Amino acid sequence: MGLKDDLYSNVSNIFATQWAAREGQQVPDPTDVNLGNDAVTLNATVLYADLAESTNLVDNYKKHFAAEIYKAYLLCASKIIRIEGGEITAFDGDRVMGVFLGSTKNTSAARCALKINYAVREIINPAIRAQHRDSTYEVRQSVGIDTSELFVARTGIRGSNDLVWVGRAANYAAKLCSLRDGSYASWITKDVYDALADEAKYGGSNKSLMWEARTWSAKNITVYRSSWTWTI
Repeated sequence: MGLKDDLYSNVSNIFATQWAAREGQQVPDPTDVNLGNDAVTLNATVLYADLAESTNLVDNYKKHFAAEIYKAYLLCASKIIRIEGGEITAFDGDRVMGVFLGSTKNTSAARCALKINYAVREIINPAIRAQHRDSTYEVRQSVGIDTSELFVARTGIRGSNDLVWVGRAANYAAKLCSLRDGSYASWITKDVYDALADEAKYGGSNKSLMWEARTWSAKNITVYRSSWTWTI
C-alpha cells in the first residue's frame, strides 16, 4: 500500500469510528489514552505561560544568551506550576502549558500567574542585570488562563504521539498569552475570575482588587488583567 492509500485509509477510519470517552479525575499520561478514537473528559483550568518577543530575542542576541533566557523563564514557570498543584502537559518553544484540577483549580492557576510575574520581575531580570551589565534586555511575558470541559485525545503515530487538549480552555488560554499591554502580564477569563477565592482577588494591606475588567475584542467577552505579583 502506498502513502496516499495508507493516509486515505487511516483518515477514513478516524471519521468512521465511534468515540469512546470516559470522565477523568486526573491529568492522563499519553499511555492512558489509546491512539484510536479514545478520549478522557476533564473539567479543568488551563494556564499558558509565554515568553514575549522571542523572535526579537533570537534574531538580535547571541544564541547562548537567548538560550539562557528560555531556560530561566521556563524553569521558573514550570516550578511554580508544579508547586501550585498544576500538571505540566506541554512545552512549545517559548511557552509552557499547565493543567489544574480540583475545587481550587482557578485560584491556584491565578496565584501561579502572579507568582510567575514575581519571578520575572524580582528574580530573572535582576539576574540578567547582574550577569550581563551592558545589556538592556528585560524579560517580558504573559500568562493566559481559562477553565472549561476538555476532551483529551491521543494524536500522532506509533512511536511519535502525544495528547491533544480539545476545548475552550486550552484554546483561550493560549490566545490570551498574545495580549500585551504594558505591565499587565496576567490574563484570565470571567469564568476563572468568578471562581476565585478572595485571596486571589484582593491584595496588599488595604485589600485592593488585583484584577481589572477588559473587553477582549477578538471574542467580545469580558476578561480580567493584572499587573500584580505574588511573593514567592
